[in-house]
Amino acid sequence: MDLAAVALTFGAIFLVELPDKTFLATLVLATKYRPILVWVGVGLAFTVQTGVAVLLGHAASLLPPDVVRTAAVVLFLVGAVILFREGRSHQEADGEEFAEKAKPVHGWRAVLASFLVLFAAEWGDLSQLLTLSLVAKYEAPLSVFVGALGALLTVSALAVIVGRSLLRFVSIHVLHYLGATVCLALAALTIYELLS
Repeated sequence: MDLAAVALTFGAIFLVELPDKTFLATLVLATKYRPILVWVGVGLAFTVQTGVAVLLGHAASLLPPDVVRTAAVVLFLVGAVILFREGRSHQEADGEEFAEKAKPVHGWRAVLASFLVLFAAEWGDLSQLLTLSLVAKYEAPLSVFVGALGALLTVSALAVIVGRSLLRFVSIHVLHYLGATVCLALAALTIYELLS
């Protein structure tokens, strides 16, 4: 296992996911259902989505290295632009549009409802695209999977446990800017590797 890839992936995904709509949706779901059940359902959704991203990234790593690096640069730059735009516009979704799909249920049905809401919300999400890019770039699928899933589970745990309090101390737009900066740094590093 490549611990550097695990750490880099964890940091990048953590910063990109923290201001994301899935954080807010998890927070809102935790007010509707028992928080531990929400975290289990959300964690299962993240596990499946991360697995899909890792498989796609691994398949992409079979392409010629210059093609993979060029695609990774494009995805990192697109991610940076998206995060900068969201940070600049200060659009803070409240997550309610996802939670509205959740019917009042209990027990394992709350786990399933949380899974379905987050599974749908995470498709094509920036963290999923970033995971795909990191697998293709580092060719360390297991390390990237561990780092990405660890970051997603940590962010969802924060949303469930201290979400509302955290939002009082940290502005969402600042988190968008931090995530965009990480994407730009990854793009610059990949361009350097491409030109070397």
